[in-house]
Amino acid sequence: MWRGEFARFLRMNRTIGPIIAAFGFALMGCGDGSGDATGTDSAGTTISTTTNTPTTDPGTSMGSDGTSDTSAGSETAGETDATTAGPTTDPSTTDPSTTDPSTTDPTDPSTTDPSTTDPSTTDPSTTEEPTTDGSTTGMECGDPDFTPDPDKTFLWAANSSQGTISKIRTSDVTEVGRYYVRPDNAGSPSRTSVSLTGHVAVASRNGGVTKIWGDESLCADTNGTPGIQTSTNNQPLPWGEEECIAWHTPFTYASQRPVAWGPGVLNEVTCEYEGEELWTSGNNNNGGLDIMILDGDDGSVKEMITVPSGGPNLNADLYGIYGAAVDPEGNFWGSQLGTSGKLLKVNREDMSYEIYDTPNGPHWYGMTVDSDGYVFLCSNTVGRFDPVNLIWDQAQVGGWTGCMSDGQPDGLLWMSNGNGVVGVNRQSLQVEKMWPAAGSYGISVDFEGYVWAVANGSNVSKIDPDTGEYTTYSGLVGAYTYSDMIGFGLAQVIVPM
Repeated sequence: MWRGEFARFLRMNRTIGPIIAAFGFALMGCGDGSGDATGTDSAGTTISTTTNTPTTDPGTSMGSDGTSDTSAGSETAGETDATTAGPTTDPSTTDPSTTDPSTTDPTDPSTTDPSTTDPSTTDPSTTEEPTTDGSTTGMECGDPDFTPDPDKTFLWAANSSQGTISKIRTSDVTEVGRYYVRPDNAGSPSRTSVSLTGHVAVASRNGGVTKIWGDESLCADTNGTPGIQTSTNNQPLPWGEEECIAWHTPFTYASQRPVAWGPGVLNEVTCEYEGEELWTSGNNNNGGLDIMILDGDDGSVKEMITVPSGGPNLNADLYGIYGAAVDPEGNFWGSQLGTSGKLLKVNREDMSYEIYDTPNGPHWYGMTVDSDGYVFLCSNTVGRFDPVNLIWDQAQVGGWTGCMSDGQPDGLLWMSNGNGVVGVNRQSLQVEKMWPAAGSYGISVDFEGYVWAVANGSNVSKIDPDTGEYTTYSGLVGAYTYSDMIGFGLAQVIVPM
């Protein structure tokens, strides 16, 4: 595991200090992971390459609910932890080399032309990297000789059927808080995103965005009872009594799924990120999708554009933008669900946007952006988009829904396969590892390198990527989360590892 490399990275990177401080990192030694990398190797992956031409619009910015995609779970009180060592499934059943690529790798000839693309130019090592230096590099902030304190990092899982979000401490897989996300205790929450300062935002499918403090010292005494009243286990406090809700912004969209923090601005004096912003999107089935930026401090709408849907524009479906993430420049990337969904980029500087076709065939579901700036779409097939050269590469890998990069230069993209996780080499798109878990839907990676899988139901698993050993907590309620639920996704993009 790469945990032993983390301290060496920190010593070489002078911009990690603010992120370390935000997540409550401590002066402590890095422990090496146990075991050897013995995951399943699959050498038969077939990669196809296509090029893309975007639909662009300069955009206009201005200042300033529907079908659920989850199955309801049954409420489970208390915590159930179980540790399992080694694989319990036959990796050969999902070996991508056994699949006929001619039937699983179609592209739309009207929008892509593989014959005009030189495959040699699609190797990320030989093409221009889609990254920039950014405005937050080069500062000497804090002592970089730190390692993350897992006791102060959390996974935030949405309990969709209960209208709550669970705060799970990553060090011991223990739920240490649960919160309602709307005043009516409803809304069907799903996507969560954790900021560089360690606080979470959650969007409700039926409208509304809520920010919850990750650091209880920031919670305000607002309910009239002396002291801070906040949940410390799997029992939520009533709305109005709970004092760690930072803000709630109501929306009346028929569908509001994506939420993704931007980095904000690094204060070179205090070495803290300030002015954090939150991206979200909503759909009212009126011929366009609203893409907006909320003020991270109070939840107000700072800027908004409406992107047309229908025809050559974004798909005119109920869901609108289904998943979202930001790139190293803080730009918004949003994907749409299904076989003909589009990929949207909104430039933070001027709110202009580009719409890209996605390869036809796969039922695209999850999405993420890695530390190199590549955009990944995830399903049974993985699709990698190079936003500089406008090239898609794809391969069938036996995935399913959520996905996230581990942040390493030559590392893996971890994908759900329903029963566990699949580790895909981000350069070659080869399957390198396959580990079981107690179900999987959403995928995240923590600051120690452990992979997390949240099942569609009650389970969340913490998986050692080297040995396959995993620990399960079974107290969630109708969980549905695939997003940057720990905050590592944003951190590895803004400060590449």
